[in-house]
Amino acid sequence: MSRCVMMSLWVCIFLPVLSAAQRSEPMFSAVTETMLPPDYDNNPTQLNYGVAVTDVDNDGDLEMFVAGYNGPNLVLKYDKQRKRLVNIAVDNRSSPFYALRDRQGNAIGVTACDIDGDGREEIYVLNTNNAFSGRATYSDKLFKFRNGRFEDLLNDDINEHRDVANRLAGRSVACVDRKGTGRYAIYIANYASGNVAPHALIEMDEAASDLSRGIIALSNVAEQAGVNKFTGGRGVVVGPIVSQYLSDVFCDNEYGPNFLFVNNGDGTFTDVAQQAGVEDPMQHGRGVTLADFNRDGKMDIVYGNWNGPHRLYLQLGNNRKHRFKDIASQKFSMPSPVRTVIAADFDNDNELEVFFNNIAYRGSSSNRLFRVTRREHGDPQIEELNVGEAAEPEGRGTGAAVTDFDGDGRLDLLVSHGESAAQPLSIYRVNQGSTNSWLRVIPRTQYGAYARGAKVVVYTKRSGPHTRIIDGGSGYLCEMEPVAHFGLGKDIATNVEVYWPDGKSIARPLEPSEINSVLEIPYPREEEEGTPEIEIECGQGFAMNENGRCTDKDECTQFPSVCPTDRPVCTNTYGSHKCRANKRCNQGFEPNDDGSACVGEWAYPGPRYVCAVLPSLVNAMSCLTIKSGYTALTDLGLG
Repeated sequence: MSRCVMMSLWVCIFLPVLSAAQRSEPMFSAVTETMLPPDYDNNPTQLNYGVAVTDVDNDGDLEMFVAGYNGPNLVLKYDKQRKRLVNIAVDNRSSPFYALRDRQGNAIGVTACDIDGDGREEIYVLNTNNAFSGRATYSDKLFKFRNGRFEDLLNDDINEHRDVANRLAGRSVACVDRKGTGRYAIYIANYASGNVAPHALIEMDEAASDLSRGIIALSNVAEQAGVNKFTGGRGVVVGPIVSQYLSDVFCDNEYGPNFLFVNNGDGTFTDVAQQAGVEDPMQHGRGVTLADFNRDGKMDIVYGNWNGPHRLYLQLGNNRKHRFKDIASQKFSMPSPVRTVIAADFDNDNELEVFFNNIAYRGSSSNRLFRVTRREHGDPQIEELNVGEAAEPEGRGTGAAVTDFDGDGRLDLLVSHGESAAQPLSIYRVNQGSTNSWLRVIPRTQYGAYARGAKVVVYTKRSGPHTRIIDGGSGYLCEMEPVAHFGLGKDIATNVEVYWPDGKSIARPLEPSEINSVLEIPYPREEEEGTPEIEIECGQGFAMNENGRCTDKDECTQFPSVCPTDRPVCTNTYGSHKCRANKRCNQGFEPNDDGSACVGEWAYPGPRYVCAVLPSLVNAMSCLTIKSGYTALTDLGLG
């Protein structure tokens, strides 16, 4: 191949291409001036990083905790009368939220979950004072509401003596119920320097604790769990990724391969990233999240690489081996200085969008938005949308999170800024989808707290099942709301299933009056786990099994055959089936959908080869080699 042809191929694949003018209507409008105008108390111009969504004041409504790096942490609550956000972590020592401000800490990562089983979420704040990697000069904080105010558990005498406080430079933190007990551990993606600062996993030591006296003894169990690895830790996301209900952990890292820790069922983990094809060792990961983009019931992984190709790893349908393939389009994968990545149905149209929050780094860099649309018998279609006023080309984006502040059923977006320039927070509302239906589901643990890591499946009449994971930490340095948000478009939801990290599950039909509402699902009692008394409508391609759960219906076993005579070979798919011609292919290849050719694709760490056998050249194979990545020689930055 000539040098000219090789150069043309390289340019086509790798050079960033400026996006054409967006023809779609803008998705977001800025409402910062009315909902959170910049001021000293509520929205100070400072360096901010991660954002977590939790019920800080325990009143049933969700607040946003914002990590302040060179200023106080903020707790933003929606005031329904004033229709704006206010900071309840005020500069007043008598306030129960005063300790959350923690002016001395350089906070970047934050997560919230119930670590002691009291039904209320604790808040873990990762500080990285005076350190990019290795040791820091200031401890992280683990805030618990105790004695009428928030107090730092890591500062308790019992935990000082156990030397459990994390004084290491880390990045993201997340919550994982590794044993399915309803009590969560905090996963800490530390940024190692040599053999200093492995990943940590902090949880309550039940035997050494005295809950009646408010004494919570903590232990770092990373070594016994098998996750105490040394790497440049960046993003973390938790949920049943390849497991059916157990909580797995995926970490995208810097200067090293990613981790995909599969839960072994006993609270320990095994890294299968290499076998699964998600190591991506030449890139530098940032924001990461989980979603089921093709609605096959399996979790897919989407994340951004710092000034490298972004990934959309679709989980393949082989139950024996956990494999993923990158289906990111050229525009989707276009390198950028990315921070947080969010997958959500912003306009409630029944399809997921992916939001990339970028930081203006050595020039402007706009945030971007893509819709990922399921296609029958094919990979999802990826389409770039008009992000509207949330583009922020000069924004120093460092974090973002979503929740529904005002209860209108559409997600609101908060974007934080900092690192290279002090900027206030931004708030955006969705312009589209006001007439679309929606459903919001909140599962609870056996203790009444938010069931982070639980899987929620809503079945619909026309578009099949939609799966969400209750977030325990994602984006980058962030944690989304503990709510499964479903946009329904014009479809009708028929029933809901919830699977907890211990394997317990519940299924029940949905009433028409429950659409466009928030549905709370308590942890099931023993008698509630059986078959529902009411017949459940699962939708096309699914049927209720003997346990009262919707399962895929195998149309290929029907008689007479569902396939025509010219395409007699039936292959069952999730919620449907495929018919193809009776064509034989060599090992490693399979017939395409219409049976006209044999095709195969291999993906493994390193170069990726996409090959096809052309029907006119029986013994010929044409392959395109695509390098797995390239490293941008730039400053990677603290965030």
